Amino acid sequence: MKLAKIGEIFKSIQGEGIWQKKVQVFVRFFGCNLNCKFCDTKQNSYELMRVDQVIKNIDSLGSFHSLSLTGGEPLLQVDFIKDLAAILKRSGKIIYLETNGVLYKSLAKIIDSVDLISMDFKFPSSTGQLPFWDMHQKFIKIAKKTNLFAKAVIGKSTTMADLDKTVEIIKKNKPDLLLILQPENPDEHLLEKKLSDFKKKCINNSISVKIMSQLHRKIGIK
Repeated sequence: MKLAKIGEIFKSIQGEGIWQKKVQVFVRFFGCNLNCKFCDTKQNSYELMRVDQVIKNIDSLGSFHSLSLTGGEPLLQVDFIKDLAAILKRSGKIIYLETNGVLYKSLAKIIDSVDLISMDFKFPSSTGQLPFWDMHQKFIKIAKKTNLFAKAVIGKSTTMADLDKTVEIIKKNKPDLLLILQPENPDEHLLEKKLSDFKKKCINNSISVKIMSQLHRKIGIK
């Protein structure tokens, strides 16, 4: 019997990305393999749950557009997700995966069950960690088998050099990939020029790009 560490299950609207404002049920998996300095999802507790318990919680929340598998990093518990997704797909649920775009081997196990992937580009100048460029490239090669877009958090420390590397990866691996530049909360008002410069760089390289804030932070909901 598989068990997963579940931080919480709740219904709200999606605050980020191309499905912003869509009503979703969020299954927040506990734990992450990264420690980004801008992370706003610090978890300190979880409940061990079986697949049937997760399904029961989801069903109790009523109707919704799609189900968000989020974290932490959900792909750390991919074998549980594989079993969960099989049941959800049979009942017609739309599955949205939010991931840091690093665990490509785990993604390969569930790629056929996922309807949309929100992948992060983890800029080392933003995260304060080592670069993950090679893993991001391998992730995209698998993720592009389904619907995919990418996000990158832009903060005061983010460098143009990291954007240049991202543009290179996109052009090489998925030229039509949408890149969303997401200003780091709460510094959004200080980042207008940087975001504008970054957007121009993408456009000049024929990269599809949007600047999008975190809606749920702006309107004060979970």
